[in-house]
Amino acid sequence: MAENSTTEELTTRVDDGVLIITINRPDARNAMNKAAAEGIAAALDRLDSEDDLRVAILTGAGGTFCSGMDLKGFLRGESPSVEGRGFGGLTEKKPVKPLIAAVEGYALAGGLELMIACDLVVAHSGAKFGIPEAKRGLAAAAGGLMVLPDLIPHKVAMELALTGDFIDAQRAYDLGLVNRVTDGSVMDAAMELARSITANGPIAVRVSKQIMDESRSWPRDERYTRQAKLLPEVFMSPDAQEGSKAFAEKRKPNWTGK
Repeated sequence: MAENSTTEELTTRVDDGVLIITINRPDARNAMNKAAAEGIAAALDRLDSEDDLRVAILTGAGGTFCSGMDLKGFLRGESPSVEGRGFGGLTEKKPVKPLIAAVEGYALAGGLELMIACDLVVAHSGAKFGIPEAKRGLAAAAGGLMVLPDLIPHKVAMELALTGDFIDAQRAYDLGLVNRVTDGSVMDAAMELARSITANGPIAVRVSKQIMDESRSWPRDERYTRQAKLLPEVFMSPDAQEGSKAFAEKRKPNWTGK
């Protein structure tokens, strides 16, 4: 894949180690179809395989993040999923490196499920969030019913699922569903967050994310033992030495990712 690429369904570009992935179906409010899902899966594979890429941002063109599954495609028998990866090429298999959702407009149904599969979320103050599948006789099967109750209070998640009603960005922030809310450019705010991550040691970031994700399912009495198996990659790395030297020498670290 070239550094910058554009298809009918998806665009990607690289900005200083940040891979920006844009769902490019604005006329359909970025509703997810098979081609867009496959494009996201390929972009996330690229994120994890290229050492120069440190973080990705997932966003939508035309002022909307994603309005969910393309219902026209659904009626044609098309599935907006990738085998082994889930809805949008993301919900069942997250990338190893950090992924930030930059949300404008609506993150609804599968769009919300894509968002909560990301590690961090930056939202415009006018954004709206919800899982309205029940209003259409469907169910939020790409993580909305299972993951959302892990992220916000159970009764609030239940209300969203059973009523299909939306919440605004401030409510999402208050619930801890969103990291940052901005009145300005959501991409500028997402890039600011991304750069605060790329300033850190790549191995430390990757392993920290891995432990935080995986430890939620570890038996409580095995957590430290399992963590101990992953930490040597961090503490015995040349980057760990470089970080300590840079601190002592009052300079920025020169990370190698090794």
